[in-house]
Amino acid sequence: MLQRLRFDRQIRRPTGAAIVRSLPTVAIVLALSTAAVALLESPAIGLTDASPVYFVAVVIAGSLIGTWPAIATAIGSFLIYDLLFTQPTFTVFVSNPQEWLDLVLFLVLAVIVGRLSALGRNRAEEASRRAAESTALFAISRILATEPDIEAAAPLVAERLVADAPLDRVWIVRDRAGQHRTVADTGAPQPLPASSFVTSLVRAPGDSPAHWVVSHEPGLRLARGSGVPVLRVRMEADGTAVGALKATLAGGARDADRVTTRLLSLAADQLSLAIRRDDLRREATEAEIARRADALKSALLDAVSHDLRTPLASIRAAAGSLVDPDVAVDETSARSTAAAIDVEADRLDRLVREVLDLSRIEAGSLRVDVEPLVLGDAVAAVVDRLRPVLGNRPISLAIPDELPPVRADAVLLDGLVANLVENVGRHAPAPAPLAIGATADAGRVSLTVDDGGPGLAPAARERLFTKFQPLPSTSQGSRPGLGLGLAIVRGMVEAMGGSVSASPSPLGGLRITVELPAAGTAPGEPATPTGGPAAATQPTDATPAPAGR
Repeated sequence: MLQRLRFDRQIRRPTGAAIVRSLPTVAIVLALSTAAVALLESPAIGLTDASPVYFVAVVIAGSLIGTWPAIATAIGSFLIYDLLFTQPTFTVFVSNPQEWLDLVLFLVLAVIVGRLSALGRNRAEEASRRAAESTALFAISRILATEPDIEAAAPLVAERLVADAPLDRVWIVRDRAGQHRTVADTGAPQPLPASSFVTSLVRAPGDSPAHWVVSHEPGLRLARGSGVPVLRVRMEADGTAVGALKATLAGGARDADRVTTRLLSLAADQLSLAIRRDDLRREATEAEIARRADALKSALLDAVSHDLRTPLASIRAAAGSLVDPDVAVDETSARSTAAAIDVEADRLDRLVREVLDLSRIEAGSLRVDVEPLVLGDAVAAVVDRLRPVLGNRPISLAIPDELPPVRADAVLLDGLVANLVENVGRHAPAPAPLAIGATADAGRVSLTVDDGGPGLAPAARERLFTKFQPLPSTSQGSRPGLGLGLAIVRGMVEAMGGSVSASPSPLGGLRITVELPAAGTAPGEPATPTGGPAAATQPTDATPAPAGR
């Protein structure tokens, strides 16, 4: 069963309730006007015709309560003046034809004046409604423009509609892939109203006026007219339904007025555009992620295939020379070849570890066991272990004994310091100096690694911690690596709640600054750092331990 409800753009006939509400006002203005006319035409004042006073009554009625009360006031003024102030009195008969003409002209002018005054009132009300509507739509547009997505904006839009329109409850339903989900409801957690019918807004293309269509909900077996009437406005984008804006009227009203209809219609349009915008943004993001993933896969395959092929080729060549029966191998040559195999295998192991470390960091599966650690001990151990990588160069450690311990993972801290030191060994060849220092400030401990190498241009420093951005090698005959070392450092530091940055070094090369949180004292339990006092001078030579974690 369908029932169409149209909005009449002409002057509506007054209902019985409206007539009853307007009668006291009409009676009061007629009584006051009649008293004023009687006073003006009394012997004390002596006016012969005070009928224009009734025009004031007509204007007041039209301005306060509308066109039909103004017309009623004009007719009432005509009859009262004819009965009380025109000879013979107390009868509608008028002996003087001139007075008849005056009364008729008075009636016509009174009706015109009443209509004009009511029209001014109606236009003022329309302007006020338009201003309120524009304010509400501007607020809705601003909400949709400033909120990150429709999930955050929908509740605010629903609350705004309830505040600006005579609506009791508003809820917004999102339709995605046939699944309906309520994304906003001003009446939550109360259950949605059950109604025997839903009033849907049908909007034709162009400027054709919209109309409401009432339809009974399938599956409901409520009594006729029971339940709360629900207004439904379909939300669609590019001809496809994306959801619905639903509402119930306040005060038990059954029909929505023109202002509420326009507000719901325009709000539904803006919500549809916002949903479409979110869909396009999501599609663009997914496409960009896929594009970057493909680019990273290609870069990884290119880099890994190149860098893995080189040590594998060296290992195969060296091993082949050992097993070739036609090649005479003495003990010295065998040891040299074995050493070359060991070096290339170590390089291969480092490449594989870098790729695995970065994979764990990006997957979020990196396990972090934070504990108080003495930074000086960790740095000194790494420098001792990697002294062969650093070669013959000045090395300075400036880590105060009173430096507070840091909250860090022992394995990750060792790995990030090793990566930084190895980076100096590869890109700042000896005899370029290496200086490692540390300071504490405001609950943070800063570790700085300075080298006296060639340094980097500002543009290169900006992408220094980006994966697959290898630094140009400065060692003769060497090639740049995968560009993963500093990207891994950043991942390790951030996993421990710190930060890392790059800047020019006072030594002329590059400075890497790592900030880690200082270890505090737990309530009732002192923080016991791992290890002994920090080294404050250049470390002594030690037998290098194998690199790794």
